[in-house]
Amino acid sequence: MFVLNQHIDYRAPLDPVDSGVLSLEAAREVERFLGYREGYKQTPLVSLPGLSREIEIGSIYLKDEGFRLGLGSFKALGGAYAVTRVVLEEAARQLRRHVDFSEIYTPDVRAVAEAMTISCATDGNHGRSVAQGAQLVGAKCTIFVHSGVSEERVAAIAHFGAQIIRVEGNYDDSVAEASKVAAEHGSVIVSDTSWPGYERIPGLVMQGYTALVREALRQLPGPPTHVFLQAGVGGLAAAVAGHFSIVFGDNRPFFTVVDPSRAACLFESARAGHPVRVRYQQSTVMAMLECYEPSLVAWRVLSRTADAFMTVDDEDAIRAMRRLANPMDADPAVVAGESGGVGVAALLKVAADKELREKIGLGPNARAFLINTEGATDPYLYEKLIGATPTQVTAKNEDIVREEARSVMPFQLR
Repeated sequence: MFVLNQHIDYRAPLDPVDSGVLSLEAAREVERFLGYREGYKQTPLVSLPGLSREIEIGSIYLKDEGFRLGLGSFKALGGAYAVTRVVLEEAARQLRRHVDFSEIYTPDVRAVAEAMTISCATDGNHGRSVAQGAQLVGAKCTIFVHSGVSEERVAAIAHFGAQIIRVEGNYDDSVAEASKVAAEHGSVIVSDTSWPGYERIPGLVMQGYTALVREALRQLPGPPTHVFLQAGVGGLAAAVAGHFSIVFGDNRPFFTVVDPSRAACLFESARAGHPVRVRYQQSTVMAMLECYEPSLVAWRVLSRTADAFMTVDDEDAIRAMRRLANPMDADPAVVAGESGGVGVAALLKVAADKELREKIGLGPNARAFLINTEGATDPYLYEKLIGATPTQVTAKNEDIVREEARSVMPFQLR
């Protein structure tokens, strides 16, 4: 399914609050914070010339977040950043002075953090980032996971010392339970989705994602013409589309938001013209995107900056995973999780449809930008779907020169 954005706010300027959250200045501050993170380095930008030739477009560049800060997902940028900001703001309140990122490991700030409990609901990756952030600053952490989260992903969260609470139902049920318990016990919710009266912290999570965009803009040889980006509640899609609108203005790339067909909350919101909660019917293999109600902040941004909304089926997602793991020509093999290759799946679906190609102007000179949002965050399921382990897949790259960030000529940023 595919719809063009017909919202009354389409191509209107961002809300002033959102333009501040996603501004160039804010993005630079996120990168400054990352400079204090041990092991931080930008993730690679992968060129896929073989796939570009096959679908008859100019180029495809894939930002590979499977290498992000040891968590294997773009989520490492959002939750941990928001946790740190929340702790520093509480320290500033108690100490009655400005507290900088450079002070996150000082005794005064550590004492404040140790008295705090951070919590959230998660499908897996956001919870890992929040738990890692809490561990970094010394705060206690409680993570709520629904019944569909695999034991492998739960164990990865618990690795950072978080208390795990299982909740019956789906992701939205775990969000509701996390909010209820936080209100009862005074813990701080660091959620990647927003609702009425709760927008600032999800905005900080989105702000953390802007570092990914800044890296990509430095790595790309030229501005993209088309972006296909998967969405759960919409935080990453909104961060990328919003920041692109700030950088490029009216010349921004054509931006397509991609939902799983079984959890198409943003697609249905676009059709309705307002945020819609969709009914759960059947789980999707795209577990990190299985969300049934959009983030209000993300929707506010995407209703202005997204050009189209579409869905892909489970079979499309798995096919994209396999294609990335077993490339043709000289393309490198890429390890993409069940939700990671969904942007690729969408591009392939549009490229195979003449009418859709014409609708979005996907011609022979198109330059597509995609994000592999996660690697094999559930290695057991990855091997089951692909028939090979992540290590076996990446071993195929031994004789291929991979186009890393440092080998790509950048274009000038505003």
